[in-house]
Amino acid sequence: MATPNLFLIYVTDVQHSTGFYSDLFEMEPVMVTPRYVPFEVAPGVLFALWSGRSDGVTPATPRTSELGLMLPGSSDAVDSCYAAWTAKGVTVVEEPRDEVFGRTFVVADPDGNLIRVSPTD
Repeated sequence: MATPNLFLIYVTDVQHSTGFYSDLFEMEPVMVTPRYVPFEVAPGVLFALWSGRSDGVTPATPRTSELGLMLPGSSDAVDSCYAAWTAKGVTVVEEPRDEVFGRTFVVADPDGNLIRVSPTD
């Protein structure tokens, strides 16, 4: 059975968002095109920034998704990530708190897409 291996994050400004995600995750994209930039997060698994068709890109187009980063270790790992990311000036949507699945926080990318950090399941 096939399993999902590409996760798209809709963005308005691919170049700006590429810089944001490269800095935040400390990784480089697999390739860069004007409207599509993939990052390999595991062998054969990508998340990609995508602006859509060039004639359909407007700031008014909703960009809403949530990308998850599950960290190994204790809640201290989540808190350390929060400290590192806030030092980079990310937009905090939800400060660290304990949830049913463990410690978590949420930040937003330049388009308002959410990035949730939590412990590994």
